[in-house]
Amino acid sequence: MRQLPTHLVHKVWGRQVPPPPFTNPGDEPLGEIWFDPPPELANLLVKFIFTDAALSVQVHPDDAQAPAGKRGKNECWYVLDAEPGAKLAVGLTGEMSVDDLRAAALDGSIEDALGYVEVQAGDFFSIPAGTVHAIGAGISLLEVQQNSDITYRLYDYGRPRQLHLEDGLQVAHRGPYDTALHSHAPATGYAELIDGEFFRVAKLASGASVPKGRFADDVLLLPLAEGIALDGTPLDVGTCTLSRGIAGLELADGASLALVEDTSA
Repeated sequence: MRQLPTHLVHKVWGRQVPPPPFTNPGDEPLGEIWFDPPPELANLLVKFIFTDAALSVQVHPDDAQAPAGKRGKNECWYVLDAEPGAKLAVGLTGEMSVDDLRAAALDGSIEDALGYVEVQAGDFFSIPAGTVHAIGAGISLLEVQQNSDITYRLYDYGRPRQLHLEDGLQVAHRGPYDTALHSHAPATGYAELIDGEFFRVAKLASGASVPKGRFADDVLLLPLAEGIALDGTPLDVGTCTLSRGIAGLELADGASLALVEDTSA
């Protein structure tokens, strides 16, 4: 068992006051809490994200499209908390040509071309590389991704940050999001949210068991509610712990956690 080092990342779009039990010890808005990937799971990066404004409209390449020596970036989101009416943008409302998407990004009409989904706690989204997306304001979520920092910004609401429009247009899927990639985790039981090429993510609640053969090797444990312990040691919400299997995992009544493992080998 090893708890991963934590980094607090302040962002202009972050929250000054994140939802409990998270806290912001700094003066700037807290955008992300992320964890150093351990050598055993170096292909994965896990983050908590908190928004008080929308993130840029962006897209990521896959492994084949990424620069030489770099990974692509497939990712997924599990919504922890959402203010009423909070939305994510995933995909486009309809098919667009490269020229039309470029023009929409340049004149701002891309905001009207995005496929918005109103979200609530428990919603899960797989975001394959190539998906045009943006996390809206008023949302807290857990993100699991390939360990890659390649992001192509298509549009940033006039904020003075670098855009990567031509790079993004080369890798973007210029059509609607596949709704089969959106699900909602039940409050109880075991729910396998994604079993993909790069990672497996599941939610486990008290009173449920994990199917045999799942999460038997190196696994990341991320408590979503208090009452989680491993081999008698409490694990706090907001932490990420590397464990060799889950035989010593204990859940009190009402407790739940996310389980993450690498499936890319």
